[in-house]
Amino acid sequence: MALIVQKFGGTSVGSIDHIQNVANRVIEEKNNGNDVVVVVSAMGKTTDKLVGMARELSTNPSRREMDMLLSTGEQVTISLLTIALNAKGYAATSLTGWQAGIKTEAVHGDARITDIDASIISKEISEGKIVIVAGFQGLAEGGAITTLGRGGSDTTAVALAAALKAEKCDIYTDVTGVFTTDPRYVKNARKLSVISYDEMLELANLGAGVLHPRAVEFAKNYQVSLEVRSSMEKESGTLIKEEIDMEQNLVVRGVAFEDDITRVTILGLSNSLTGLSSIFSLLAKNHINVDIIIQSITESNPASLSFSIKNEDLTETVKILEKHRDELQYESIEWESQLAKISIVGSGMISNPGVAAEMFNVLSQNQIQVKMVSTSEIKVSAVIDQRRMLEAAQILHDAFELSGKLVNS
Repeated sequence: MALIVQKFGGTSVGSIDHIQNVANRVIEEKNNGNDVVVVVSAMGKTTDKLVGMARELSTNPSRREMDMLLSTGEQVTISLLTIALNAKGYAATSLTGWQAGIKTEAVHGDARITDIDASIISKEISEGKIVIVAGFQGLAEGGAITTLGRGGSDTTAVALAAALKAEKCDIYTDVTGVFTTDPRYVKNARKLSVISYDEMLELANLGAGVLHPRAVEFAKNYQVSLEVRSSMEKESGTLIKEEIDMEQNLVVRGVAFEDDITRVTILGLSNSLTGLSSIFSLLAKNHINVDIIIQSITESNPASLSFSIKNEDLTETVKILEKHRDELQYESIEWESQLAKISIVGSGMISNPGVAAEMFNVLSQNQIQVKMVSTSEIKVSAVIDQRRMLEAAQILHDAFELSGKLVNS
C-alpha cells in the first residue's frame, strides 16, 4: 500500500458536479489499495469574489484580515468533498491548514511553510480515512492564520507529500499536463511528457500558471515524484523529475509570458558601493519582489538603476523609495507600466550557443522592441510592450519549432 497525495485546483472543484467527479477520482485511487491525502483549492472564482467584496469596503484592506477572509474559500471545498465521499460510503475527514499541522512564517498574503506536523494526518490515515486538507493556508507562530499566495495549494500538496514521504504527488488541473506554452493563447501548443525540475521552476517563475514555483522548489529539494494531470480526462500527464534525456528533446522546450509588469528607473544615484544593497534591502524588507535588474554607471555620470516589478507593487515601491530618498541619494524616479515579460526555457541552452541571439533576432524582425533582458543557463527573458505579448509568444513558439512536433522524453 502506497500513500498518494492528490491536489485539485479551483476549476476542478468549481461546481457540485465537479466535486462529485473529484470524489470519484479519489475513490479510484483508494480502491487501488492506496492511502490518499487530498489537497483542494477554493471553488472556481471564490477567491476573486472574496477579494472583490473586500475591495468594495476598503482600497487597502488589512493583510491580516485578507488572510482571515480568503482562507474560508478552501474550507468550503474540503467540507463539500468530505460530505460527497461520506455519502458514497467512504470514511473521510476534512482538515484546515492549521488543523493539518501546517506552520508558516508570519507573513500575511505570501507566507512560506516552515514546518509540518505530519503526525496529525498520519493518525487519521491509520484509522483508514481519506484526509482532505485545505490548501493555500497555514498557521504562524502566535496563532495568526496565513495564506501562501495565489496558487499556494500546489505548495501545500507537495510539502505534505514530502512530509508524509508519499509515493507520489498528482496535481490535477483543467489541462492535461505541462505544455510548450499556454494552449489557451498560442495555437499548436504541445504537451510535454516529461520536464526537469529546473525547467519547470523557470517556467513557473516566468508566468506559466500550471504550477506554483514554491511547489516545484519543494519537489526538487525533497525529490517528490510529481505529475501534472487532467481532473476530467483519464490520460497520463507530464512527469516532473530531476533529469531528462536531452538528446531526444528540443533545445528550447517552453515559452512563458507574464503581463502587468512595470519598469522602475531610479535616476541620479550616487556611485556609493552600498547604494544597490540599500535599495533592494528596503524593498525586500517590505516584501516587494524585484525581477530583472539593469544598472548603468560610468566614472563621469551619476548611476541609474532599472528593475521590473508587478504593477500591483508600484504604489508601495514608489512610497518606500520616496520615504528613504535622502538615505538612498537619488535625483528622481520614473516608471513605465503596461509591459510584459516573454521568456524561452530549455536545459539544452547550456550546450547550444546562439539561442538568445536567435530570440532577439526574431523579435527584431517583427519590430518588437526589447526594453529589458535577463538570462540564466536555461532561460532568456525580455520585457516588451504588453500589447504585443501574445503575438511575441506565438512568434517565438513557431521560431523554435515547438509547434512542429510532439516533445517526448
